[in-house]
Amino acid sequence: MRSPRRIVLAVAAAGVLAGAAAPAWALFDDDEARRQIAELRTRSNERFDTQSKAQLDLANQIEALKGEVARLRGQVETLTYELDTAKKRQQDFYIDLDGRLRKFETSAAAPAAADEAAPPPAAKKADPAEEARAYEAALNLFKAGKYKESAAAFDAFVKDHPDSDLAPSAQYWLGNSHYGLRDCKKAIDAQKVVVARWGSHAKAADAMLNMSTCQQELGDAKTAKQTLEMLVAKYPGSPAAATASQRLKKK
Repeated sequence: MRSPRRIVLAVAAAGVLAGAAAPAWALFDDDEARRQIAELRTRSNERFDTQSKAQLDLANQIEALKGEVARLRGQVETLTYELDTAKKRQQDFYIDLDGRLRKFETSAAAPAAADEAAPPPAAKKADPAEEARAYEAALNLFKAGKYKESAAAFDAFVKDHPDSDLAPSAQYWLGNSHYGLRDCKKAIDAQKVVVARWGSHAKAADAMLNMSTCQQELGDAKTAKQTLEMLVAKYPGSPAAATASQRLKKK
């Protein structure tokens, strides 16, 4: 049987061993936990940084696309404005030219009428004032950009007043109305009538120039060039022939 002293020493030794082991185990658990927490924090930060960078890149791309859309919208608006302005200038030019030619035709017709002998009684001629009103009404439709309506009005005028002094001009503006409707084939057919029926009229040269423009837009460059050459040969000295010569130099 062991003595009480030996028992006490054994218990004390066991306690010391137990106490020494406990802190070492606890210290090992704390270090491992801190390490794992640090790794989780690092991975979280890396993931957050990656997501933040991706979001920032996406935001930059969106802003860049917005800027590009705004730029393209501005270009479209500018081109639309320039096209509308060009159409208006061309329309004003045609109207102004028509007014000048009408004045010239009126002044040239007056002396010729005075030199002629009094004709024998003939069938009643249409009222010039009525013709003028019908022609002006059709021309006003063209000025307003109502090309479908002006085409119908000019077509009706030529049919109702085939012998009118305004018939060549009405036929010419019929062609321009079809051109305004982007129907180049009908525009060419209408201008051909001007050249065929009223070849000596001032509008005939302009009609040929418009024919060439439509032929070019239809992709028939060869015929367009031939029309320009015929124009220069048939109506030398006319403004239309001067324009045709300039176009031929560029071809």
